[in-house]
Amino acid sequence: MNPTKIGIITFAFAFGGVLLGMWLRSALPKHHLDAESKDTVKLGIGLIATMTALILGLVTASAKSSFDAVDNAVAATAVQLLALDRTLARYGPETGEIRKELKQALGERIDMIWPSGSTRPLALDPITSGMAPRVEALTDAIRSLKPHDDLQRALQPRAADLAEGLLQARWLVVTSAEASVPTPFLVVLLFWLTVTFASFGVFAPRNGTVIVVLFVCAVSIGGALFLVLELDGPFDGLLRVSPDPLRFAFTHMGL
Repeated sequence: MNPTKIGIITFAFAFGGVLLGMWLRSALPKHHLDAESKDTVKLGIGLIATMTALILGLVTASAKSSFDAVDNAVAATAVQLLALDRTLARYGPETGEIRKELKQALGERIDMIWPSGSTRPLALDPITSGMAPRVEALTDAIRSLKPHDDLQRALQPRAADLAEGLLQARWLVVTSAEASVPTPFLVVLLFWLTVTFASFGVFAPRNGTVIVVLFVCAVSIGGALFLVLELDGPFDGLLRVSPDPLRFAFTHMGL
């Protein structure tokens, strides 16, 4: 889902509810707007506002949890890459080609996920991007090494385990990058916001100050939902997982 479109739709429904409420105020009979009616409506809207806050909190927590999971996975991958590179370096010069290929594969992967001048990744799925066979070939090359002493015999399984861990980490990153905010939550949230803002329009006085304040409130709630959905897409948009850990690993690999 597009965060910008959802934010605009949320604003439109919220402020549209205000305008609808102001129209209803002029259309409803006077006894529908007396003090008792107003108090009853306030109680109902208070309940809806509480449920809206609860749903918005759940949506925010879900998006933030998904974003943090991907961010942590990227940082952990950078650590594993550095550990693998250093393990191969300790193994001996016969791993030089493997280390070179590993660093090159990392550089290409960074360029695919965080392309310069774009807010959307070129590729996330390792299979469709063609990265999977290449990384698996590097893992097989590590397992094919022929150790000649006790140190190499100890380092080879360690390097193989790190490489297998990287193969698993790539799928964790891809699966965690999927949208975590359910669409029904957004539909219900949008409906409740519309009802709440419509009640504001029904009972609010018609003057410029009130209209401006309600307009700002509608913009604010649309902006809040926009930011939440931006968190839900960790590799695209304005709020993205930082590639700095992987770039740090890239600059220190092969040394």
